[in-house]
Amino acid sequence: MNVCDRFKEENESVMERYQLSMERLQAIQSEETVEEPYRSYFRKMASFIGMIGDYREMVAGGLAENAPLKELKDWNHRLYEDILPENYETSYGNPQYAVSALGEEYGQLLSYLYKEIRGDIIFAAENRLTDITILNETLIEIYNMFEDTVPSAASIKDVLYWFVSDYCDYTVAYRIREGVDPTLTFAKDIILDSDLSDLRYLYRFGDYISESELLVAQFMNSLPEETVRLMADTYTEGYRKGFEVMGRDLSKKSAVQIRYELGFERMVKAAIVNFREMGLDTILCRSAVWSVNQKAGKKVGYYGTPANRQFEYDHRYDEAIYLNKAFTDRKASVLRVAYEQYKKEAAAYAGPAVIETFGQEGFQPVNKPEANRLDAKQEKLSARAANETAVITNEYMPGDETSFTIIAFPVPEIGRDSRSDSSPEQARERYEKIFEETIAINTLDYEKYKTIQQTIIDALDEADYVEVKGKGDNRTDLRVSLHELGNREKETNFENCVADVNIPLGEVFTSPKLSKTEGTLFVGTVYIGDFQFKNLSMTFEDGMIKEYACDNFENPEEGKALVKQMILKNHDTLPMGEFAIGTNTTAYAMAGKYGILDRLPILIVEKMGPHFAVGDTCYSWAEDSAVYNPNGKEIIARDNEISILRKEDLSKAYFSCHTDITIPYSELDTIDAVRADGSRISIIADGRFVLPGVEELNVPLD
Repeated sequence: MNVCDRFKEENESVMERYQLSMERLQAIQSEETVEEPYRSYFRKMASFIGMIGDYREMVAGGLAENAPLKELKDWNHRLYEDILPENYETSYGNPQYAVSALGEEYGQLLSYLYKEIRGDIIFAAENRLTDITILNETLIEIYNMFEDTVPSAASIKDVLYWFVSDYCDYTVAYRIREGVDPTLTFAKDIILDSDLSDLRYLYRFGDYISESELLVAQFMNSLPEETVRLMADTYTEGYRKGFEVMGRDLSKKSAVQIRYELGFERMVKAAIVNFREMGLDTILCRSAVWSVNQKAGKKVGYYGTPANRQFEYDHRYDEAIYLNKAFTDRKASVLRVAYEQYKKEAAAYAGPAVIETFGQEGFQPVNKPEANRLDAKQEKLSARAANETAVITNEYMPGDETSFTIIAFPVPEIGRDSRSDSSPEQARERYEKIFEETIAINTLDYEKYKTIQQTIIDALDEADYVEVKGKGDNRTDLRVSLHELGNREKETNFENCVADVNIPLGEVFTSPKLSKTEGTLFVGTVYIGDFQFKNLSMTFEDGMIKEYACDNFENPEEGKALVKQMILKNHDTLPMGEFAIGTNTTAYAMAGKYGILDRLPILIVEKMGPHFAVGDTCYSWAEDSAVYNPNGKEIIARDNEISILRKEDLSKAYFSCHTDITIPYSELDTIDAVRADGSRISIIADGRFVLPGVEELNVPLD
């Protein structure tokens, strides 16, 4: 389907408004009715939107599919150049510059509007005229306010609030639809209909296309068909096994959502075919564009490399402009109406299949006082709203009826060896070797690890609690309480996790008992989302976070704020929702071989030592569904003292987050299973597996 046909009826209904708004904005570029410095801002916005109009016409005319590669690259650069790092210091998208140019109150508000207007790039690529029009009209309304006299900042904020609130039933409802409706086929059509060896297809998505996407796509094109097939088969088979292991009926579902980073289309295309053979249609929705649908530090959907990570960081809390009780109530109401409208599609939704990437250089954010941020009241409101959203979502897509899978592959950036200078050719060769070893890690022997991990579980099931201690500079000293087993012949505390929902294989995990779970968790460096945390520490009392810190900033308070925002998700505290022991020493050896331990994703890192998740348990929203290990024993540790509150009050049971933190073997001293009588079973000593029957895990370490 041609992109211009997707929203044909809707576009026809809004066309007159669109054209009038574009004409008005064109006139603004030469008017002098608004005084400086605001005139420059509005002219800049009008000029950008004029370029968007030209871009939309090019897309609608089919030129984006047929233009030379250089022309497409030039267009992509023009669309994103204002926020690229080399131009960002004087961009209105930079709240620091906007405040310096427009004043504190106006700068924050107009920088937020600027960020929303940049969504026009995506709306033009998808030919969504309604989205462009409502932004145009809002900009014109605020411009008109400045024509008579400089309005109060409060009046501008009022306009922005009602803009977000009034159009919530459009922006939020469409977000729900694109997450569950496989008939929205914009990205799927690009992938299935394009010659993927012709890299021009990448520019049809509308996202910023960096060297990384181009190199990944080139590399994927160089792989033999059997390699791409192995990657796709591992990914889709893991998804199928997830339903099998959890005892859920996949035949009742008809759609799966693929989430990935641009460049991996050849693998995604193969996965679409595999899922179709399973009876599943594919949903491909991009990561959220409107701030009202975004989550700080998290992308859900498909996406490209950010043009500027600092730009995204600066605007992560733009919802501070409009977040209040009335708005959260309205958004919740819109969510429920939208899910009711698409309840058939929601019921058919099987869950997400995620392809993560790793290898990007660590991002060190700059905290700018000029950026929007949530106050204490808004933080609580945001956390409460996330819980309410989860409750509504679970009504229409019950957690005990869906599953997921996650797999990760490196991007070319990982080929640059930080330990020495390397040529482009050496970097590419190194990248190819790391990619090849990643495939090997993702396809390790299922049966062998199942047996080894069951040996570890049998030892852990004798314990009253587990004691974990760090080595050297690592200050970890934790006691993790375990649930009491009623019948050891039929029950277990730990799940034997092999290659299904979490690829690669290699962990045993449980939901700890919170009472008497206490001590300090510490890790020297760990990636969580886009952020590399340094000297991250958390102290637990009765399983709840009591204190936390990191050394990412000179000011300890800034480090604490980053932990609260990115890990605690603005909650005052969180429970320890998971304790696990990773067994994938092959992945750890690969990380050491190439010096990339600090650049691996948590998906792989969590298999490379003990890890602890804060937030909900691994079984959230599905605690009442029985789960069994391959040996037939039921995992009874699906609840804790917080999640069990769901039986009384759902709002007290869940936190809508689950964040893993791993201690690598190199920072680990001991893991002991401690029986009720005080006797010990040593699982790991001096960072090596010492439990009889699992010594083979040490081979990669040697």
